[in-house]
Amino acid sequence: MTTFAPSKVPISVVLVVHNQIGLTRACLESLRHTTRRFELCVVDNGSSDETPSYFSRWSGEPQVRYHRNAENLGLIRGLNQGAALARGDAICFLHNDTEMLDPHWIEKLEEGVACGDKVGLAGLYGARSLHRNGSYVGRSIVHCLAEGPTIRGQIVEVAAVDGVCLFIPRAVFAQLGGFDESYGFFHGYDRDLSFAVRATGRRCVVVNSYFVHLGGGTRTGPAAPVSAERDLEQRREAMARFVRKWGHALPADVRSVRERLADGPRPFVRGLIRSVARSIWLPLTRRADHR
Repeated sequence: MTTFAPSKVPISVVLVVHNQIGLTRACLESLRHTTRRFELCVVDNGSSDETPSYFSRWSGEPQVRYHRNAENLGLIRGLNQGAALARGDAICFLHNDTEMLDPHWIEKLEEGVACGDKVGLAGLYGARSLHRNGSYVGRSIVHCLAEGPTIRGQIVEVAAVDGVCLFIPRAVFAQLGGFDESYGFFHGYDRDLSFAVRATGRRCVVVNSYFVHLGGGTRTGPAAPVSAERDLEQRREAMARFVRKWGHALPADVRSVRERLADGPRPFVRGLIRSVARSIWLPLTRRADHR
């Protein structure tokens, strides 16, 4: 049996699971080599496979806290339940379709939020720029996926951290009131948390620590809790809510001018030309209207 931590620890790792025991086992197996001790908090969203019996082996173990819902209440509500189980000074919300390849992954996330620049949220995947509709600007996506990392350096500031891994000090999470459950079942909560962190004056970062993400294993496919069509509909609804809530902060871009040019000069130059044209054209049209 894997031992994750003694009973008193400053770090809590939260997993929300629904069936897919194979993914969960692989994820936990990859965490065995983690050098930083942590407690594991698992919220089981009504699994009907081997998941309940698998975690029943750890019943009474102080380093593993397990809560089972009678039905699938959705990822976002499950994450808040996991946070309620957690006793750590920092909480890492991790998808169970990931595998960590770097034994020092937690330490690197800790360093990310303790780098002295008022960082409130760290992760392994994110975007440095978001469009006005809330979608990621493709050229600005930063990650350390093992098959082809795009991160430059050890820590990179981003506008939003992806929910595959969210590491946040407990005090910051409490200050924000947890995840906004009005987003519904699965989508939107990570962008919302990122913008809520940034609204406090703190920054969001991605750190360089290799991992594998199998992607979508718990929400798409034959055993998914909702159909692919409904999942897409829910995503659109969540994105629309995000834009309504954070439209005043969109579009968002934390890159410098030099970085924008390096990531993609043509879109930036077109945007610059449009901005200059508007600054010239609008005063002229207003002047003409007053004649």
